[in-house]
Amino acid sequence: MTYVSPGREYTRDSRYLTDRITADGHGGFPVGPGRYRLVVSRACPWASRAVIVRRLLGLEAALPMAVAAPTHDDRSWDFSLDPGGRDPVLGIERLREAYLARDPGYRGGITVPAIVDVPTGAVVTNDFAQITVDMSREWTAFHREGAAALYPPALRPEIDAIDAAVYEDVNNGVYRAGFAGSQEAYEAAYERLFARLDLLSERLGASRYLVGDSLTEADVRLFTTLVRFDAVYHGHFKCNRSKLTEMPVLWAYARDLFQTPGFGDTVDFEHIKRHYYLVHEDINPTGVVPSGPDLSGWLEPHGRAALGGRPFGDGTPPGPPAAQERVPDGHGPLPS
Repeated sequence: MTYVSPGREYTRDSRYLTDRITADGHGGFPVGPGRYRLVVSRACPWASRAVIVRRLLGLEAALPMAVAAPTHDDRSWDFSLDPGGRDPVLGIERLREAYLARDPGYRGGITVPAIVDVPTGAVVTNDFAQITVDMSREWTAFHREGAAALYPPALRPEIDAIDAAVYEDVNNGVYRAGFAGSQEAYEAAYERLFARLDLLSERLGASRYLVGDSLTEADVRLFTTLVRFDAVYHGHFKCNRSKLTEMPVLWAYARDLFQTPGFGDTVDFEHIKRHYYLVHEDINPTGVVPSGPDLSGWLEPHGRAALGGRPFGDGTPPGPPAAQERVPDGHGPLPS
């Protein structure tokens, strides 16, 4: 598979399936417990947002989850982690089958996260940005008691503004650097990335969280890039002005989130490294997966509580992940 177009800057294919699952079902897909299946890969930062938000809101029972293998080929993400190589609920070997169940002539990207309508086996949406917002807004009847308000109405304009800047310069910025097809495109992406990280460092130097005094959607979106930074983006994507561990404010902020229930307990560093270094053959043709970095620092004290704030506002932390959803031992620094 190729990701780099020589001589050109990287442009993400943003043609998503944008049907929405709503509380009143006005688009034809009403919220309902067990009707849908969230398909993710723990390797993918866009999917990881959905995994974290689902945990924080307590939607595990209402919205069951399928975890694809960390690598894929031209035939799409597969379910080789499951017995028999098939998802036990959807009965499919590859996610492509659910896209074709929606449209036999489908030619778009086979991406995660995707939410599949179990009765029909067809993908409803892969609009990653809207999926997590709708988890907060449309699935409220199934939120756990004490769920955090990740997208509170009063803060939505500020959250949206932060999210837009973080997406352009950081979430997608690392890809524009890593998949740049020219020196000029790479340098432009590199400069935008680190200029934005410097601004975020200034903001977070005086505030524990990005917006308000508790966790929001904005923190989830930034975290999924930061947690991958040293493992893949610094070297693999050439985002090498500084490691995360060399940016004191962002490193402490990332550790604070990682140590918060619902964040670090969803992170699978082994899947992350295998995906990036094995799938992106055009920028890592040897397929060598690095042994590092040292992950023990993720559990070191962060000191961010001194800035005030309450992670879950008036709510409570989620309980431990269910046994079937735990990250395998040895795939991160968290104790068994």
